[in-house]
Amino acid sequence: MSEVASTPVPPTENTVAEPSTVGEPQQEKTENTTNPVDEAAQNEVQYSMVNPELKPVRRIIADDLEWSLRIVPALTDLALNSLVKSFDTEPKYNELLDKHRDQLLKSLSTNVPLKVTAPIVHDENYWEKCCKEKWPICDIKEYDNSWKRFYFEKNIQEIIENFIPAKTDMKQLFEYVDLGAQYVKRLDIKQLLPPVEIQDRILQNDEEYFDDDEDNESPTDPDAELKKPLSDHFDFTQLIKRLPNLEELHVVYGVKSCGMNFEWSMFEFTKKDCQILAKSVQQCKSLRVLHLHRSKVDDLKIRMLVRDGLLDHPTLEELNFEHNSIGDRGCRAIAKLLNGHSKLIRLNLCNNLIGPQGAQAIAYGITKSPTLDYLNLRLNRIGDAGGQAICLALLMNQTLHELNLSSNNLSEPTGNKLAEILHQNKTLIKVDISANRLGGDSGRQLQENLQDNTTLLYFDLRMTECGQESEYIINQKLKANREQDRLNRISDRKNHGPMGRTYSHLF
Repeated sequence: MSEVASTPVPPTENTVAEPSTVGEPQQEKTENTTNPVDEAAQNEVQYSMVNPELKPVRRIIADDLEWSLRIVPALTDLALNSLVKSFDTEPKYNELLDKHRDQLLKSLSTNVPLKVTAPIVHDENYWEKCCKEKWPICDIKEYDNSWKRFYFEKNIQEIIENFIPAKTDMKQLFEYVDLGAQYVKRLDIKQLLPPVEIQDRILQNDEEYFDDDEDNESPTDPDAELKKPLSDHFDFTQLIKRLPNLEELHVVYGVKSCGMNFEWSMFEFTKKDCQILAKSVQQCKSLRVLHLHRSKVDDLKIRMLVRDGLLDHPTLEELNFEHNSIGDRGCRAIAKLLNGHSKLIRLNLCNNLIGPQGAQAIAYGITKSPTLDYLNLRLNRIGDAGGQAICLALLMNQTLHELNLSSNNLSEPTGNKLAEILHQNKTLIKVDISANRLGGDSGRQLQENLQDNTTLLYFDLRMTECGQESEYIINQKLKANREQDRLNRISDRKNHGPMGRTYSHLF
């Protein structure tokens, strides 16, 4: 019995063995060792608790130490990323919510074909991004603060300015025009290129190209010069038909930065160009402003343009022919526009070849015009005969507010006549007669006659030899007129309210 009791019994499964002295150091080693994965998970959990706006972390801890513990992207983000990738072929835009559209456009590339984005994307932020990537400097104040209009107008302008007749395909231009025609209201064309092949032949003195030809050189053919393809530029006829909202057209028939390839023919405004432009203006019934400057427009061209395109135009309000070669005959044609055949408000003929007869024709047109508000004849040669005619026309005209006669070889007779007119005229607000030799007597006449004038606000007398005393007294009078005008406008605003309404019905 004692032997059986002394035999040791092996421990069972439920028996808990006492810790031995050998295992104690191993336990301390385990407690002091930290798992880097557990520590990273704990740190990220604590960080998410401190920053509750962040998404919660994953609760699955991987064995890989390089595994990211961030959450899987939301299903909305995955769907929008898929729409962005397939937007070229299957655009989904109108079906989305507004917040999802904004998120999609932020990720959408500007290289998406224009035929996809133009019809459906109207968000200004996207078009602003497109504009700033293509043009570092963008000023949209002149584009009604519309980035989409800015984008289409600038692209069309660049295509036209780089267009080479008989070489460049019109397909690309028409694609842009068809997609953004409703947004194009103004075209500012700063250059027009002539045909390259013709210019190459000119430089090479290709005599075969200029051989006598019955079709081109027949003296009895009135359209002989029109048949010559020499230096004919871009044809606006087809373009104008596709722009129903075009209101302003600025054109320069010349080449910028031509360098050593300079030829006078690059700056030639031919009869065919004039005929094409006149036809285009006649077709554009919404055109309000036409600028044709620095294009060597002479009397013959301006007469053709007035006769075939500008006469009786229903909407034209402003003409700018500055820095051209228009003379007296051309002014007689322009005078017809003022004689009840247009609704011109602004006319700029600065830096031309207008003489006394041309100024007299313009003066006659002023007396008949019921709408003209601004006239600029600066840098011409109208002389005292033309200057006095313009002054006499101001007695009958009741609409002109701004007049510029500077640098026109005027002298004392014109100054005295102008002084008489300003004593009676009550519509002129701004007059520029600088750089003319009026003399001291004219200065004193102007000084005396302006004392009773309360409507003139600006009067430029620089370099007129009128005398410092007269100029000082005139300037003091003008300051008083401007101050009174400011008080009148404040009074009108108070009486009529911000919307121009009267409150007489309340009393």
